[in-house]
Amino acid sequence: MLKIKIYGVGGQGVITAAKVIARAVGVYENKYVKIMPAYGHEQRGAAVHVDIMISEEEILSNSFVYTPDVVVVLDTMIKEKGIDIKKGTHKSSVLIMNTTSSIVAMQWEFPTTYWVDATGIANRTIGSNIPNIAILGAIAKVGIVSIEAIKESCEYYFCNKSIFKEMVNIAYGDTRQC
Repeated sequence: MLKIKIYGVGGQGVITAAKVIARAVGVYENKYVKIMPAYGHEQRGAAVHVDIMISEEEILSNSFVYTPDVVVVLDTMIKEKGIDIKKGTHKSSVLIMNTTSSIVAMQWEFPTTYWVDATGIANRTIGSNIPNIAILGAIAKVGIVSIEAIKESCEYYFCNKSIFKEMVNIAYGDTRQC
């Protein structure tokens, strides 16, 4: 089973990103998936995370992820909110970071780190600083889910608007490993 934690702040589309991944994996790749969001009533600007479990076999657990294989960070400000994104990680956990710099991504000291400027891609393509769809391209680049499944899921959720598929493609191409 692959266990993923996605961190961000309310308003960045953390939960929507998880829904797109869940559909991509569950419908288009025929795997089992569960998502477990965690957020408070304050939402916009507050710390938000969602846990995702992906498996070839039925997932019987209804719990949060405590030992993530993959950690995705949509906003580096999560650190200032007192969130420890390394909690429960192990020696092979992977970090996928939304940042403009590999230097920032490497400061988190994960064994394997990928980074992409998802916010910049979102600003350039849709004129908004909501990085959730662009980060999906990075998630596909790492091999968690195919880029084709992500694009199909984006078509479903965003009524066939090709701009979202373009964002995924750009992020896929721009994702770098530290």
